[in-house]
Amino acid sequence: MDFTLSTEQKQIRDTVAEFVDEEVKPRAAEIDESDEFPADLVDEMSELGLMGMPFPAEYGGADLDYHSYAIGLSEIARGSGGLGTVVAAHTSLAGNMVYEFGDEAQKEAFLTPLNTGDDIGAFALSEAEAGSDVPSMKTRAEKDGDEYVVNGGKLWISNGSVADTVTLFAKTDPDAGRDGISAFVVRPEEDDGFIVEGTEDKLGDKGCPTAELRFDDMRIPEDRLLGEEGDGFVQALKTLNGGRITIAARSVGIARAALEDAVEYAGDREQFDQPIGEFQSIQHKLADMDTKLQAAELLMHKAADRKMRGEDFIKEAAQAKLYASEISREVANEAIQVHGGYGYTKDFPVERYYRDAKLNEIYEGTSEVLRNTIGQQLLD
Repeated sequence: MDFTLSTEQKQIRDTVAEFVDEEVKPRAAEIDESDEFPADLVDEMSELGLMGMPFPAEYGGADLDYHSYAIGLSEIARGSGGLGTVVAAHTSLAGNMVYEFGDEAQKEAFLTPLNTGDDIGAFALSEAEAGSDVPSMKTRAEKDGDEYVVNGGKLWISNGSVADTVTLFAKTDPDAGRDGISAFVVRPEEDDGFIVEGTEDKLGDKGCPTAELRFDDMRIPEDRLLGEEGDGFVQALKTLNGGRITIAARSVGIARAALEDAVEYAGDREQFDQPIGEFQSIQHKLADMDTKLQAAELLMHKAADRKMRGEDFIKEAAQAKLYASEISREVANEAIQVHGGYGYTKDFPVERYYRDAKLNEIYEGTSEVLRNTIGQQLLD
């Protein structure tokens, strides 16, 4: 068991960290305040190869291992939680759906521009009455000649209002339950009937638009079907399983930002004629924060390692996402406490870390659902 990063992994970490420190962190408060999609930063990340990190070079990707991808994503999230979600939804969800389940023509047509950053991706699964309960979805796709006609809607879709490529799930056989769900590639600019109803005003995760989508007799060619009819439910579960590693990475990045700020503040802030970091109570907080962060990072890499080896990683991904998401909130909360009254104001970014961290416990599998998954894996 070797915990040492390879030379390439260190280069990835340092390159992304430099970009984040120079370009993202100075803009993070502005992005949080405006909640505008930072297209210019996404363009810069595309130039650095960060929009297709885990995919082969033949499709425009950076051909990085999953450890490097997780490291890169955690660094992005260290600068901006919203930007971390932009990359995770684009890569782990939309991009991975095309890579894993698309045919060669679909990969060339849709995955390559996603990897180069020419297109932005979104993953449209959740509905108002079908979040964790995926088979309850109402969206329908009916075959009509060489096309599918789609009617319905999706909710809470990250990147949904800015996406050029959307992987969409709909029922092609309403009577077959989970076996009646199929997945498609949708092109919003080309497919009439794709409607963005609006975007959510969220607690955090600013800069990543979370959209409500509607499909009104939207016609898509039959060659946009990913895999076969009825494959969609299994495809979604496999994709979300890998995505949970990247949400663990987002969580690690936010927790690291909170810890770094707390350590710096504890060294600078003086009370009773000494830095507050000299007080044992503050040292204990910092010690617990760092210990939780280190444990979360190890769980993230353990899940990534099993995925890379082609081994089953359902339990490991669930555990990494569950633990990392919960400690990111806990570490951010303690960072606020270290900052005292200042931590509750927007003069310091620790309150933003707390708001951004909360989302980690909800999307791509709530903590409650993940505990069910882990329990089922243990019993099986």
